[in-house]
Amino acid sequence: TLILHEAHLPLHVHAPMRPAKDDHQSAEPRETWGRRLEFVLASVGYAVGLGNVWRFPYLCYRSGGGAFLIPYLIMLFLCGIPLLFMEFTVGQYTRLGPVHSLAKICPLFKGVGLATVVISYVLCTYYNVLMTWALYYLLHSFSPSLPWQSCNNTWNAVGNCSTGFPGNATHLKSASQQFFDHKVLEMTTGIEHAGGIRWELFGLLVLAWAIVYFCIFKGVKSTGKVVYFTATFPYFILFALLVNNVQLPGARDGILFFLMPNWSKLLEVQVWVNAAAQIFNSIGISFGSMISMASYNKFNNNILRDTYIVSLANSATSIVAGFVIFSAIGYMAHIHNLPVDDIATDGPGLVFVVYPEVFSTMPVSQLWAPLFFIMLLCLGLDSQFAMVEVAVTFIMDGFGKKVLQVFKRKELIVLAVCSVGFLLGIPHITRGGIYVFQLMDHYTAVVSLMFLAFFEVLAITLIFGEFHFLHIMLENMLGKKPNLFFRVCWQFLSPMLVLGILISSIVQYTPARYGKSYTYPLWAEVVGWFISLVSIIWIPLGALHELWTTEGSLLQVCTVRKHSLYQYLFSNQNEPSAALYLCHRG
Repeated sequence: TLILHEAHLPLHVHAPMRPAKDDHQSAEPRETWGRRLEFVLASVGYAVGLGNVWRFPYLCYRSGGGAFLIPYLIMLFLCGIPLLFMEFTVGQYTRLGPVHSLAKICPLFKGVGLATVVISYVLCTYYNVLMTWALYYLLHSFSPSLPWQSCNNTWNAVGNCSTGFPGNATHLKSASQQFFDHKVLEMTTGIEHAGGIRWELFGLLVLAWAIVYFCIFKGVKSTGKVVYFTATFPYFILFALLVNNVQLPGARDGILFFLMPNWSKLLEVQVWVNAAAQIFNSIGISFGSMISMASYNKFNNNILRDTYIVSLANSATSIVAGFVIFSAIGYMAHIHNLPVDDIATDGPGLVFVVYPEVFSTMPVSQLWAPLFFIMLLCLGLDSQFAMVEVAVTFIMDGFGKKVLQVFKRKELIVLAVCSVGFLLGIPHITRGGIYVFQLMDHYTAVVSLMFLAFFEVLAITLIFGEFHFLHIMLENMLGKKPNLFFRVCWQFLSPMLVLGILISSIVQYTPARYGKSYTYPLWAEVVGWFISLVSIIWIPLGALHELWTTEGSLLQVCTVRKHSLYQYLFSNQNEPSAALYLCHRG
């Protein structure tokens, strides 16, 4: 019966039912996670990062409080969960990283996969600087007295130093702000003044990259063991802080300030854009990491269950972090007799300025401060593991045999990737490095991401999904097709929402800034756009390369590639049901 049905297949599908022997397939067999729990913990650890602690609570408060949870949850269920499920499906079925899996699926958009690798690697070069700062604070947390709680230090500008939050006194800075600005960063007046390297931070940056290397140098076998601690320990600290903070005076006011719904905000487009951007940034859609990690799964792993676990754990953590942060901010507002609005902030300022100030007034501050910065290290390291692994997976999938002839062992390839990342991170630990950091973060995590998300969704859910290949992938792996909800999201809702977010992001674009007053010079803005283009440019270049190397018109190229994709997909697991499905679609 199978042979009779095969007679109806297009010419390009009559090839034997075996996958072509690609370069990556001729290399060593692909390693897999030791246990399913390791994959889940690694994915949760990657999704739950510093953004859950410093971005979501402030974004929720600024975007309507409790009302913000409505667009946030809508975006979670219409974009976050379906697109994470899509990335898990592609990674697990193809057993390839984002570059080679997307090249198989939609060769015309193969540049999207390379763009995700570039954006992840660029991000990891400055993300580890956050780990450097956390290490610096951790080491200083063991001092007899916390160094950021007084104005009697050599780095303090005594004339404008305040032991609490200055409120409306704009000429004053808190002691914790001066510790961050003058002691940790020794920051200059602008990006045009680099000011030389901060050698203390240089050494800690070496240490941060060394920790990353020794956690991932054996691949998923070593990462899978590390995440048992790094993915779970932050939850113990988070819940301990929650129990402690809600008992502090003023905590109730801070929590109410966080949750009080402002329903009129739901009419603002920017609130919905903020909700979607938070989902994409937090879960890590379009960074390639989820595809890469899923590629190390066993073929029949239940990725639908894992999708729900990762997505819901990520969002629940964000909400719990909101209670932790704003209960502490309410406490600070109470003891300094200031409005909560004067203390609330986001970004690095929240975890490296506001929260250290909170610890300086808490009972048993010498206990809470080290635990908090260890928690930050764990949150950041999980995300860092995944982003570095994207680059390693790309190299091993595409050039494994050739690169191993030079480096001999995979451990040395990982060392080379980490070393280059360290070198690219050096500009961030100069005295003007905070301005470089802010510029990179704005143009990488804000500007580039939505472009990549749109083209990834376009390639997989519209061009690829048009032929229902995602459905067949899932049927082969899980024994059942996706339900109506996922089909509607993949085909209509998710692409429309991502396109809307992209357009809104372009229309409402604002240049990068540092703090409330510093604006970047024109040349720095040009550098920022160049940073964005470093990842985005691979999308048109990949399409042009495909059209140049494949004979025929655009329609013919798509037809030829579609038939070769038929052969790859349905010979990959030698599933008669897949071949029969193809025949009926004819």
